[in-house]
Amino acid sequence: MRLLELTSNGKLRPTKDFAKVPHSYAILSHTWGRDDEEVTFQDLLNGSGESKAGYTKIRSCGEQAVRDGLQYFWADTCCIDKTNSVELSEAINSMYRWYQNAYVCYVYLSDVDTDQDLDRSRWFKRGWTLQELLAPQHMFFFNREWERMDNRSNLSPTISRITGIPARVIWDTFSGNYSVAQVISWAAGRETTREEDIAYCLLGLLGVNMPLIYGEGSRAFERLQHEFMRTSTDHSLFSWVGPGIERGPFAQSPEEFLHCKDISIGESHSLDFSLTNRGLRIDLPLMRLEDGNFAAVLDVYDQDHRRCAIYLKEQRAGVYRRVRCTEELHKVGPSEM
Repeated sequence: MRLLELTSNGKLRPTKDFAKVPHSYAILSHTWGRDDEEVTFQDLLNGSGESKAGYTKIRSCGEQAVRDGLQYFWADTCCIDKTNSVELSEAINSMYRWYQNAYVCYVYLSDVDTDQDLDRSRWFKRGWTLQELLAPQHMFFFNREWERMDNRSNLSPTISRITGIPARVIWDTFSGNYSVAQVISWAAGRETTREEDIAYCLLGLLGVNMPLIYGEGSRAFERLQHEFMRTSTDHSLFSWVGPGIERGPFAQSPEEFLHCKDISIGESHSLDFSLTNRGLRIDLPLMRLEDGNFAAVLDVYDQDHRRCAIYLKEQRAGVYRRVRCTEELHKVGPSEM
């Protein structure tokens, strides 16, 4: 991990690539301007960064770190050599941990003057800032003039209203004790510059590592679900609702989990499932419906503690296809099981 520090004459200087990350460093969360405005790692090496508009916010972050007694700080624009594909992939797969291990995170809101402006800030609508909101232990917000506003805990009711993320997740450290469907639902409606990044920005929140393949488009989100399956039996992965008469088992985007903000998983471990060359292999209780199709009951519960089921159509003996994908999940009460 490469960090930044301010020299005695107020210049930004990248450190060596630490084999062991220092315990105390600040980390910057912000929204990017145009590519030609942001200071890159190469700019710092050749000394051309000061001429760019983004230099001021990076230096201001460093100055705030110094005021807080910290020698080092990190900013994504200029601490990663994005011309090195190996370093970029390693950085994105490690980024959640970098935010989590920081002593403090500074959120710079370039489009905010006061608390009343928070609703219109781009920061709450970007994909990458989701993990940046939840990973750090300590977080402070700053307005466009780099004036300290408040900390994340005190602002949690407002942030919850803006993002739809429960306030308890915001004021308490995100522990991962939420269903995968809930976590992905928090990314619904967020935007990324590259299509693939809506999947990659969820890696740390879901505890997933995978290679980056820019150019694969929506396939990145399907790969994310495949990788999540390797280490989890969370049935809420299949609780999406989306367009299509008949579909396979996986969602196409976080938007299809938008209704899952209150979906939880059972207290006992769900039955294992796996992906084979013939499709998804999973054992689920089946309920025959009046239209001849089936409701496959997941180990997933809604806020009224009813089991949720998806609709399946039998293709041949033991082989099913998901149908009625646009409909609300079928709900099953305790007396029906």
